[in-house]
Amino acid sequence: MSPLALTGGTVVASLAPVRVLRADLIVEDGRVTTIGEAPSGATTRDCSGCLVIPGNVCAHHHLYSSLARGMPYRLDPPRTFVDILRHVWWRLDRALDEEAVWASASVGGAVAVLNGTTTVIDHHASPNAIDGSLDRIASALADLGVRSLLCYEVTDRDGPERADGGLEENRRFLKGDWPLSRGMVGAHASFTLSEETLAACADLAASAGAGLHVHVAEDEADQRDALARFGRRVVERLAGAGAIGDRAVLAHCVHLHAHEIELVRAAGASVVHNASSNMNNGVGHAPVRSFDPLALGTDGVGGDMFAESRTAYWRAREQDLSISPSWVLERMADSARVAARAFDEPLLGQIQPGAPADLTVLAYDTPTPLSEENLAGHWVFGLGARHVRDVMVGGEWSVLDRKLARVDAGELTVRCRQAAARLWERMDQVAEHPFVPAEEV
Repeated sequence: MSPLALTGGTVVASLAPVRVLRADLIVEDGRVTTIGEAPSGATTRDCSGCLVIPGNVCAHHHLYSSLARGMPYRLDPPRTFVDILRHVWWRLDRALDEEAVWASASVGGAVAVLNGTTTVIDHHASPNAIDGSLDRIASALADLGVRSLLCYEVTDRDGPERADGGLEENRRFLKGDWPLSRGMVGAHASFTLSEETLAACADLAASAGAGLHVHVAEDEADQRDALARFGRRVVERLAGAGAIGDRAVLAHCVHLHAHEIELVRAAGASVVHNASSNMNNGVGHAPVRSFDPLALGTDGVGGDMFAESRTAYWRAREQDLSISPSWVLERMADSARVAARAFDEPLLGQIQPGAPADLTVLAYDTPTPLSEENLAGHWVFGLGARHVRDVMVGGEWSVLDRKLARVDAGELTVRCRQAAARLWERMDQVAEHPFVPAEEV
């Protein structure tokens, strides 16, 4: 197969530190081979007037929520974060069947890649369709051409049998061989985990050399439960169980004390900030200046990381005017590093020789100069998902001319719409979840 040359574009080789080059980009055998001049005989793709950037990474997603768009809601309005879980998401996940798991991943993956997101780090739950669920997600994303880091959300809220089933699903998937997917160990949150289940999750992660992906103090209810049941705060409990290490992904971390922040830093864990979701759920303001690294995720609120990164910036700058647009690029680079570590691909998230060819072509023919010094300003105030023209993952096109390149979008839409209608019908038969944190019993 001849090399593919992306010609005439402006290449963002790195987001942090920023490196911008005017050069052709040559891809072969799934990797970037050269940044320079296209060789004779290469297949070419004209990128004149375009910006070629590393593919975005969503560091915390819930693809299973993808079919909730427009979903009817007939219960009393939730008044607390735990109410939102019991009335909405813990009803939805119990209504998922095998087809809905696949359809959710397909919809969420398509939205992500069409918006320039090449890697999704997902946290999945489907208590009545656990076995093989991660394979269905990995397959759906592979068909679309989306890289993924997957786990099943282990929890005690649905009983010990399903907790064991979630552990086994993680164990099984970690042994799999998926070119574009890797596994982690998922756990919901401290307030739905017994000591035994948390220990089992930590042991599995350690034995597999994988990280634990867990929600941490998203709401104060998590802290109240930990103090009521164990006399310790959430991070103290997780650290005591050996659940926090340098491969751990800690989502949210909104309500942490200074001591907990130091424990997270000392462990080298990756914290994922989910600004849009935090605002939607009214859980509070994460101490974003306290974490480095700090990745970004959507927590299931779509797959557009351009939009999410801008929301994170506005939210952070509202509280601290010293935060500059370069903060956004650093966060996006941190998100890519989480995926790079999991895939053992140190150059993932960069465009340079030897890096996996995961990249996005933006039709961004800007009317103002663009340079290394002002790329961050363009990111925050100019470019966005509307500029995504092409997306490549692993050296193959996933999106071409703003359309899915590997699947029939029309057929996908019809099948997923039917699956959504059936899911909504089943959900109408599911009562609010009976589980409540110990502190609220």
